[in-house]
Amino acid sequence: MGGKKAGKAEKAEAAVKTEKEEAAVKTEETVDAVRPEEVPAAGQNAETGKPGKKEKTEKEKRAGKKRRKIIKRLIILVIVLGILGLAGYVVVRKLQNDYRVTYDPYTASVGSISNSLSYTGSMQLVNNATYTASSDCKVREVYVTAGQQVKEGDKLIRLSNGTTVEAEFDGTVNKVEVEKGDEVRSGDSLVQVADFGHMKISFRIGESNIRDVTVGTSVRITVSSINETFTADIGSIDYASYSGNNVAYYTATAEVDTSGIDYIYPGMQATVTIPQEEAKDVVILKMDAVSTSADNSAFVYKQADDGSMVETPITVGVSNGNYVEIKSGVSDGETVYVFKKQEESTVGGILSGLFGSQQVNAPSGVPSGGGSGGFGFPSGDFTPGGSGGSGGSERPSRTRGN
Repeated sequence: MGGKKAGKAEKAEAAVKTEKEEAAVKTEETVDAVRPEEVPAAGQNAETGKPGKKEKTEKEKRAGKKRRKIIKRLIILVIVLGILGLAGYVVVRKLQNDYRVTYDPYTASVGSISNSLSYTGSMQLVNNATYTASSDCKVREVYVTAGQQVKEGDKLIRLSNGTTVEAEFDGTVNKVEVEKGDEVRSGDSLVQVADFGHMKISFRIGESNIRDVTVGTSVRITVSSINETFTADIGSIDYASYSGNNVAYYTATAEVDTSGIDYIYPGMQATVTIPQEEAKDVVILKMDAVSTSADNSAFVYKQADDGSMVETPITVGVSNGNYVEIKSGVSDGETVYVFKKQEESTVGGILSGLFGSQQVNAPSGVPSGGGSGGFGFPSGDFTPGGSGGSGGSERPSRTRGN
């Protein structure tokens, strides 16, 4: 009995203890429910207390935006610098092109050269006659036909009034106006005879050159349409009659032996050349290759070993306005140069010193001009000879004396 009581007492005690523990737990839970909950600091993790992912992402975004702005500015800067660089390159190239000095080459050769005065005129007949009827009559006989050669004194036509028309000079029957049996009136044309083998040319000489031309001066007459050249002497100069307003001109006439030449007729244009100076088998150079200094002295440019151009004085002689004799300074076969393009202003000269360049064109046979040469000499002839790069050619022509 006593044992059973003791067991019941222990169970009751254990039950009471359990109830107390449960009450204590409930009380603690109630206190915890009433106590304010601790809130993690802004940006901290509730468990670790370290910065949270949200804060880290915002910083990265700000940094990324800043980097993008920097990159964008760098790209714009690179583009601007590229554009400026390209523009600068174009400007420099333009300046180089604008202020480049170009040289053209010319090669000296050996030949003969002469200068002369040159005039133009037309061929005219010296002897030309049209025969007419002296009275009203009838044509009894016609002895000639058109194109027939006649001699002085040959019979041409016989008329019913007893007149026999005869040739007054050697020539060619140009045309026959009548036939046998025709009735003619006084003054009617019968026949024309012209001397095509003996012609003349008249030309005007200006007052500045008239002192260089006299009666007897030898001239060369070229009829280019038939490729014929003749020599003759001036037979007369009319000093009393002159033409022109501000400048006086005087008419000179030269008679030309054209016998034996076919197809030469009055009215054909001809060039009259009066030689003045001549140099044979000398060194000659194209006039375009010669430059002149401020004191009117002549010089050429030669290329030095380093490629630079050296101004070389020369002595010139006979010139025909196209070629000039070189007495000293240039040898046969030697190549010289001349400016083809130069600066035209002070600013251009300054810029050429900064941006300019030099270009030498390659020789290409006979030069084709483009230089600063020229002395204003009269025109003339050039006959190539020997060797050299420059030269010329003439068409074959027949030269006849008086």
